[in-house]
Amino acid sequence: GKIQLLKEKLKEDPLGGELGIGHTRWATHGEPTTGNAHPHTDCREEIAVIHNGIIENFQLLRDKLIKEGHIFKTDTDTEVIVHLIEKFLKDDLHLAVRKSLKFLKGSYALAVISRKDPKKIVAARWESPLVIGMGKKENFLASDVGAILNLTSRIIFLEDGETATIAKNEVKVFGKGGRLIKKRVKRLKWEILRGPKKDGYRHFMLKEIHEQPNIIRYVLKRRISRDKNDLYFENINLSEKKISKIDRIIIQACGTSWHVGLVGKYLFEKHLRLHTEVDISSEFRYRNPVAGGDTLVMAISQSGETADTLAGIRLAKSKFIQVLSLCNTIESTIARESDGVIYVYAGPEIGVASTKAYTAELLALFLLTISWGMLRNSISREKARKMIKELKKIPSALEELLDNQKEIH
Repeated sequence: GKIQLLKEKLKEDPLGGELGIGHTRWATHGEPTTGNAHPHTDCREEIAVIHNGIIENFQLLRDKLIKEGHIFKTDTDTEVIVHLIEKFLKDDLHLAVRKSLKFLKGSYALAVISRKDPKKIVAARWESPLVIGMGKKENFLASDVGAILNLTSRIIFLEDGETATIAKNEVKVFGKGGRLIKKRVKRLKWEILRGPKKDGYRHFMLKEIHEQPNIIRYVLKRRISRDKNDLYFENINLSEKKISKIDRIIIQACGTSWHVGLVGKYLFEKHLRLHTEVDISSEFRYRNPVAGGDTLVMAISQSGETADTLAGIRLAKSKFIQVLSLCNTIESTIARESDGVIYVYAGPEIGVASTKAYTAELLALFLLTISWGMLRNSISREKARKMIKELKKIPSALEELLDNQKEIH
């Protein structure tokens, strides 16, 4: 259901306490019904779990647990998790969760609570993002930084195989072997922390369409020097020598970002004279690409969490191929695991259909083409100046078009 309906119910019947979990989730197993909605509980309703991801072996686990006497109330894959925890729980909830994880195949970001330990949340991550927000006498858990960026700027990013216990005044993180580890708390810059608001528009998609001119202006101002038209990409981590030696680019992405990659192929081959392939990540990750030391894999992802694209990055790195990513989400998993990253600075994209992120990704590729073209001597400084001059005309042209919105819709 809609979040607004939940807000209205909470006004009528406020919840007390100092700990809670909740989750909005697409129905991956079972119909989208109230009964299948999260959280899910064990037989005695003493443990509750919310889960983002897919448990691939849930049917085998479910059948085994039913034979052992567990009673299932839903059709979801998630419910097997809470019954596994029930099976292993004695006194230590965190230990019971860790034992349960050994039986799961698939992806998960978990939050678990128990009546036996009512002031603590146990969290676990595998191939599904999970972040902890550090507050003052309060802490937060979310699958995306955007969900808590209006509450705190101090973030811990959990990695695959890590677990955590979260209380009001304490956070502990444990490594793959279950040992307590010290995690870096990252303080995100304020410009990243602008929460999504409709700003008077009927819906987010319309707002995001109208944001495109200013996003282009912002990126051009950030990337281009005022005097010399030099271009800056601060986090690509590629030397000029390495860039000049690249002889092949493989772009891998999904959905809208894959379409951006098709334009990238056109730009790189036309202006850089570089052989470029474009793969859908779900295909790239399962093949055995032939690539030498001068190949660059470029991954494109708005969210920075696209599972297939991330798997493609890990495949490339396992073959010692350098990876450069285009990403919209600061400190996302893809951004952290790539050798270099170009942030596209589109801001939070709430609308399901991509608009401003698509435009920002295209702009990033175009600017990268100009920069590398000058470096590789395939684009002269004069031609680069003309190309940048044309790019700077786009925001005003877009605004003129959007001013005629009554004729458009």
